[in-house]
Amino acid sequence: MEANEAVAFAKRAIETGPDDPDVLWMAAATMLIFTGDRSTAAALSDRALAINPNSAHAWMARGWSSFAQPDLAIEALEAAMRLSPLDRLGRTFSTGIAYAHIVAGRYEKALEWAERALRTEPDYWGGLLTKAIACTQLGLIEHARAAIRQVMETSPWRTAGRIKLFSRLFPPDVAAICIESLRKAALPE
Repeated sequence: MEANEAVAFAKRAIETGPDDPDVLWMAAATMLIFTGDRSTAAALSDRALAINPNSAHAWMARGWSSFAQPDLAIEALEAAMRLSPLDRLGRTFSTGIAYAHIVAGRYEKALEWAERALRTEPDYWGGLLTKAIACTQLGLIEHARAAIRQVMETSPWRTAGRIKLFSRLFPPDVAAICIESLRKAALPE
């Protein structure tokens, strides 16, 4: 699906379900991933939370849209974890906390949270990429490369070019650190 199509579907969903918190958090995630519009994603997440403050997924979307303020992102993602500790997207909660620590420059904490995500799903590409970034920043290049090899075994189409899409989630300086770290860890272009 093209990015423009995904955004169009999200906008149409918002029009047809403006008071549905599930529609709103999913639209927030779509807007964030495909446009990098953190403020719109945060506003949609906040609207979902106003309707249902117990929506773990709305808290997740709020956390992912808040990486420019890492401690705020961590608070939102921890709320998601408290509300749904056995959630099928729990790995995404943990990876989000890891990314927030990367934004804050707390690479050891980022590595801890990436490994936590990988305990529940050892081949989760998001956790592996996060681990690779943290390991690179900590000078653990061989561990970073091992994580990238594992990504390539399960998702060979995940390349530095495709990962740039997700770099929109972060402030530009952090996105550059993430992409450079993944390149140093031998993620193919």
